[in-house]
Formats: sequence, C-alpha cells, structure tokens
Amino acid sequence: MTEDKKTEKPAKDESITGSKPKKTEKKTLPEIKPGMTVKVHQKIKEKGRKKDDKEKIQIFQGIIIARKHGGEKGATITVRKISEGVGVEKIFPIHSPSIVKIEPVKQAKRKKAKLYYLRSYKKRLKEKKIENK
Repeated sequence: MTEDKKTEKPAKDESITGSKPKKTEKKTLPEIKPGMTVKVHQKIKEKGRKKDDKEKIQIFQGIIIARKHGGEKGATITVRKISEGVGVEKIFPIHSPSIVKIEPVKQAKRKKAKLYYLRSYKKRLKEKKIENK
C-alpha cells in the first residue's frame, strides 16, 4: 500500500490555516522629537485613465508640533508649515507604508512636549542644523 501525501502534518512554524507566518519588517526611523524640522517623504498615487495610475513621492517639510502614541503601531506626528502665509498642518502615521522616509533637518530649542502654541506664536524658535550620517 502507498501512503497518501494528504495525511502529512504541517510544519511547526506554519499556522492552523496552513500559511507561513509573515516576517514583519521594521523600518528604522531616526529619533524624531517635537521641535524638529523634518522632511516627510510620502508616496502619492495619481489617478488617471484606466491602468494609468502613477506613484510619485511628495515631500512635506515642516516643524513637528506633536508626537503621539510613542512606539505603538498607531504612532503619529503632527507637522506644521507656513505656505504662502497660511498655516498648514498634516498628521502622518509613522509606521504607514505610504511614508517612505522621515529626514530630520534642524532641531529647535523647546521646553514643552507639545508645541501647539506655535499656531499663534509670531517669533521664530532658535534652531541648529542636524548633521546627517
């Protein structure tokens, strides 16, 4: 008698469903803090005609006014810049696949963890450049 291959047991590292466990790739992020001026590189999909979707990388440069949720999956940063005299704020999920990289440019002196007062603050913060490695 021949043995059927259907009676084989799955390998120990395979889950109950029969699929192999996913390898989680962890992005290495620079140390980012409120008060830093950063360049956030984000993938944007442009919609066109059928099958004409294009991806491009858009850069948003501004100062981080808040970082929330620490090292969790849902951690976010709020980045603010002034564009043509109008304040623009964007909230970026740090671990999102659409974020290609976060590049620190400068670090400002600060005394608070959240810099929401910058929304109505007219003066500039004292900043020093960060040397990229």
